[in-house]
Amino acid sequence: MSLPSGVKKQTERQRARFRRMTEGGTPSLRGTLIKILVLALIDSGAFFVVMLLFPAKQYVYAGVLLVVIFVVNWIYLRRGGLPAKYLAPGVLFLLAFSVSVVFYSGYISFTNYGALHNGSKVDSIASIKLSAIVNDENAPFMDVTVMQDPSCADVKAKSCKLLFLASDANNAFLDDGSVNTDNEVIYLGGEDWATNPWHELTAEERAKVTFGMGLGGYDIATGYEGLTALSEDQLNSIQSRLSTMKVPLGASLEKDAFMALDPSGAGVQRTFFDAVYSEKKDSFTKTDGTVYKANESTGFFETKDGERLSETGWQVQVGFANYNKIFGDKELRGPLLKIFTWTIIFAFTSVVSTFIVGLALALLFNDERLRGKKVYRAIMILPYAFPAFLSAYVWKGMYNTENGFINVAILHAQSGKGIDWLNQEGPARWAVLLCNLWLGFPYMFLITTGALQAIPGELTESATIDGATPWQQFRLIKLPLLLVSLAPLLISSFAYNFNNFTIIYLITGGGPAGDSALKVDAGGTDILISFVYKIAFSTGVGADYGLASAFSVLIFFIVGGLSMLAFRRTKFLEEVA
Repeated sequence: MSLPSGVKKQTERQRARFRRMTEGGTPSLRGTLIKILVLALIDSGAFFVVMLLFPAKQYVYAGVLLVVIFVVNWIYLRRGGLPAKYLAPGVLFLLAFSVSVVFYSGYISFTNYGALHNGSKVDSIASIKLSAIVNDENAPFMDVTVMQDPSCADVKAKSCKLLFLASDANNAFLDDGSVNTDNEVIYLGGEDWATNPWHELTAEERAKVTFGMGLGGYDIATGYEGLTALSEDQLNSIQSRLSTMKVPLGASLEKDAFMALDPSGAGVQRTFFDAVYSEKKDSFTKTDGTVYKANESTGFFETKDGERLSETGWQVQVGFANYNKIFGDKELRGPLLKIFTWTIIFAFTSVVSTFIVGLALALLFNDERLRGKKVYRAIMILPYAFPAFLSAYVWKGMYNTENGFINVAILHAQSGKGIDWLNQEGPARWAVLLCNLWLGFPYMFLITTGALQAIPGELTESATIDGATPWQQFRLIKLPLLLVSLAPLLISSFAYNFNNFTIIYLITGGGPAGDSALKVDAGGTDILISFVYKIAFSTGVGADYGLASAFSVLIFFIVGGLSMLAFRRTKFLEEVA
């Protein structure tokens, strides 16, 4: 059945209007040029970052960024898709700063990433090699003069060959403190064993040596025929190279030891690797013959008995080890249950107490008979207007046992006999709850005031005519309607207080301290998030980001699960209303 012509034209006009709305109309030349300019700036910055990521071998991040650039340009250069153009920035920021963090935390929770495992295996090997360099305490300390080949045009160039001219004056000192240069043993050698091997100078070579005053105040070898001694300015310009310079004592740098500069730069001493790495066997062998093989399950070089060569490890996948530790470690299970219980109590009590106080004040200042309501309402939101960390520090000062305002002015306690608010578990918990009540009730006051004003006055007028008391009006009419509109905000407030790290950290720092015998620091007022913070940034046994990430994932599911149940309850309230 065909539609009448008038209806057809109206329908076509509606479709055209909807199409113009979704397509955004025809852009002006000025708008198009501005859009192209902004996209060009964004693309140039993004491609610059990509160029930095590729040399760093961060191919995944570079690929993701290229895909994002393509999608953004496609969205904003094509005609139409107006909703996508408005939503794209928010979605990108959501993915970058929220979703990606959740997935990254989940990934880290399956690793051993932490203070002892914060790099790759290559970084770990390099660090162990560096720490394995030790001086031979039985070898003599020799004064040194750094020499350069005359053909070297620029001492800073890597191709410039440097040599050590060393003087062993240990057996050449005279009674007056001077040195008999004839008794000094002179050595010469460079970084390249093949061209300038380290050796003691022969009598013929000693004739080419010139002596002068050294840093120790006695004569040492300061020059050699055919070589040029570096000046002080030249030495300072290549300080970083000199600090790592190694003059081998044999063909193999690792097996035959080497001469290296003392940190003071005044001399050299025989140095060797206490542990030598074998790439073929993927192990370190110490000078005493002990072999430390790479353990890919723990991320350490260990012996068969589990003895570690070094506390410097590397990041490896550990599967569900962190989750097994959370639920299986007896020393962690006890304090964790206590912390979780307190977290629920803290979040629930904070929401209920702030809601009751905020609602009571909102009801009080919603009375039409009260004069100056605007002034009172402004005063009530003052705690909400001040920065939370400043208020927290003020409250912390008020809780001071000796001269705090609460003990001295309110409780009139004698010096030293007041409540120890911050060093006892019970008072410390009340302290954070009271402070959180002060910081939280203005928010509840604001939202309940708005919700009360949205309730039609006809409802209460009808109830009054029917003989309902004020309490019945509140219990049967106002409160159910308030809960319908405020339930999502109460749920979000519970989720916020479940992770309210700021108030715990600023008031008590999670204290008072728990059992010192435990491997973890579980304080009396620690909630899950502050406990995770201590695990992630511990200064005791070391930071454990893998375990902290596992806790974060659990917190995510706990808060998400509780919120989902609460939102289902909210729908039930809406149906009842």
